[in-house]
Amino acid sequence: MDTANVEIFIKGTANYFTEIAGSPAEIGTPFLKEDFQTKGDFTGTIGISGDQKGCISFTVGKNMVQDILSQMGEEANEDQLVSDLVGEIANTISGNAREHLGSGFMISVPVVIVGPAENVHIPEKLTTFVIPLKWGGHTAYLSLSLEKLEA
Repeated sequence: MDTANVEIFIKGTANYFTEIAGSPAEIGTPFLKEDFQTKGDFTGTIGISGDQKGCISFTVGKNMVQDILSQMGEEANEDQLVSDLVGEIANTISGNAREHLGSGFMISVPVVIVGPAENVHIPEKLTTFVIPLKWGGHTAYLSLSLEKLEA
């Protein structure tokens, strides 16, 4: 994965929070995952196929999602609603990246995992970049595990 692609996801994530959550997220410096374990209560994962393969994951704590829902005017805090929004965030960020990466960047429907992010299994041969972000006093992580396939 090249730095231009990482930048596409950074901009898409920043735009999401500005438009949907009402205020910008502070985007941290991306780093290689290596031994780092993202922490959160929910992880929305999008499988990628086509010109590239891998996955995009958004890991977040329940309190952050509840604050986003509140910002959106939704006061219900059931886990199903929280889970749905986590999947929507992952899907929106991936979908926006698809606009820049072209029709060969095919995304799956989101899968949301409730519980520790270590339950998300990524093939070891894929390099994973982690992009930390802060919003409303909370921290979340966007993980990018992608490889470009040879034509």
